[in-house]
Amino acid sequence: MASFHADELIAQARAGHVLGETPAIRPFMTEQHRTFFGGLRYLLVGVVDEAGAPVASLLTGPPGFVQAPDTTHIGIAAMLDPADPAARFLLPGAEIGILGIDLATRRRNRANGRILRSDSDGLTMEVAQSFGNCPQYIQRRTTEPVPSRPGPTERLTRLDAEAAALVNAADTLFVASRARDGLRDGGADISHRGGRPGFVRRVGDVLTVPDFAGNRYFNTLGNLIGEPRAALLFPDFARGDILVLQGRTEIDWTGAAAASLVGAQRSWSFTVEGGWRRRAAMPLRWSAPEPAPQLARTGLWDGPAAA
Repeated sequence: MASFHADELIAQARAGHVLGETPAIRPFMTEQHRTFFGGLRYLLVGVVDEAGAPVASLLTGPPGFVQAPDTTHIGIAAMLDPADPAARFLLPGAEIGILGIDLATRRRNRANGRILRSDSDGLTMEVAQSFGNCPQYIQRRTTEPVPSRPGPTERLTRLDAEAAALVNAADTLFVASRARDGLRDGGADISHRGGRPGFVRRVGDVLTVPDFAGNRYFNTLGNLIGEPRAALLFPDFARGDILVLQGRTEIDWTGAAAASLVGAQRSWSFTVEGGWRRRAAMPLRWSAPEPAPQLARTGLWDGPAAA
């Protein structure tokens, strides 16, 4: 049975929800999870750069481009565009976390492990942990493939006006994190966060993300305790663009920063240190969102965001 690593247990204790070991986190994939991955058109990926910081990206392909031939291996018949800054970190032996999410059905499953093979045809990962997540806070969207020609990578040292506008309006983001070195059951990870449009509060280049009640695993916050660096991926569902930000986080366990936001139990801040935008990086277009039912239990931040 796969267990939580030490920092995840610390996070659970600080939140008052110690779970210990759970059969929901397994060192293998169930048949249901293997079948689910095989039907996806897109896959979120978290890896680690040369400085040990998390990086996020997204792989796409026709249904079947992700396959689990057995319970501990996943094959992905796609590689990132070499222009994607994350591409050069998809190397054999590298930590990797994947999030399979189907926004149309609000289903999501995660797997973490290491890359065994990587070449022009794709990659194979060996699974160390596999687990599902609840459908909470996922805005329902259907998708269709479209022809796409990605633009050049636009490097950012801070949020420009366009990036700030995307963050201000976001109802969905993905956060890549990793456990600090040396932890048993650690490694790279990527997870989903969702809320009402504007659920991320932005003051200049500092973003504050509320933590709503979820599965109480505290995988992401546990990682951030030991390794505060993270990467955030914001999809532009209307245009197919991807915004990736790298920076440092700080967790507010007291709930004081999120006290004005209904439904938030605590929050964490993210200070932007750099990032990039890739236009038309997703060869997909998305329908208008159907808000998650859980959003009825949440509110909006008091006061306007700063420019």
